[in-house]
Amino acid sequence: MIKTYMFDSEKNKIIHDIDLLDRDFIKKSENLIWVDLFSFSDEEANEVAEIFGFHPLSVEDCLHYSPRAKLDNYEDYSFFVLHAVKYEEESDEEILLEQLNVYLGSNYIVTLHRSPLPTLGKVARDCLSGINTEIMKKGADFFLYTIMDGITDMYFPVLDRINERIEELEDDLYIQPTKEITEEFMSLKRTTLAMRRAILPQKKIFTSGNSTYFFEIREDTKPYFHDLVDHIEQILDSIDSFRDLVDGALATYDSIISARTSETMRVLTVISTIFMPLTFLTGFFGMNVPLPSQNSMISTIVITLCLLGVSLWMFFVFRLRKWI
Repeated sequence: MIKTYMFDSEKNKIIHDIDLLDRDFIKKSENLIWVDLFSFSDEEANEVAEIFGFHPLSVEDCLHYSPRAKLDNYEDYSFFVLHAVKYEEESDEEILLEQLNVYLGSNYIVTLHRSPLPTLGKVARDCLSGINTEIMKKGADFFLYTIMDGITDMYFPVLDRINERIEELEDDLYIQPTKEITEEFMSLKRTTLAMRRAILPQKKIFTSGNSTYFFEIREDTKPYFHDLVDHIEQILDSIDSFRDLVDGALATYDSIISARTSETMRVLTVISTIFMPLTFLTGFFGMNVPLPSQNSMISTIVITLCLLGVSLWMFFVFRLRKWI
């Protein structure tokens, strides 16, 4: 599906559902055109690419999922592969990365995404209602910042929930360690790693080197991208902190399990040690050979007392040595 929006600088308003075949819209540098393709088909992507003259390799990237963000600069536009995060705690794969492809030109921006994105949905609603023309009035680079700022803000609620889950698991860890706790920690570790792999390349794209960016950007928009990078660095710091907490909790879990296993093995070893002489005595006197006083009741009492005496003696020795 293709949706189009244009900010008409002369009328100072946003017009939607424009005819992209009308080249006059694109030629007017003071206007800004936003073309949004979602749940798009290959034919729709190729149609828009032909209108704007996009390179076939960039179109191929749009049609296939790419797990890594990137930026390609062409003669008169830049092509971005970005990722928004979708968090589903109850699913096997908690973190799903939704690919967002963006073409950034001097007076247009084209976005392509397979699934609906809340950030773009909000911008589209504002454009349709006409209540927020500032986003499009400030140019294509600011429009890109608005999209990226919304995508970045989607990480913070996820980070807050992950922090809560880690605190809950740390409390449960000392109460009753279970296999489910281990699985939960491993799930959190996979989640944090997936988030880091998604956002770290995006930081490199929007980080300026020697005060210059890898794509065309106006001077008055640069402070916004500086702020965006600060937010991304904050997210990365939180992710690294969570990863350390998860690793530390897993190490603590292993220590608790090892200590409990050692305690159990120590008790079982003591029990086995106590029964070793008892097994020997009962086996010796249970042999099918003649033994002295084997028909006497007294011999049975004596053997029983010997068994009890050996057991009590070993028990007191173990207690003195603090083995039990």
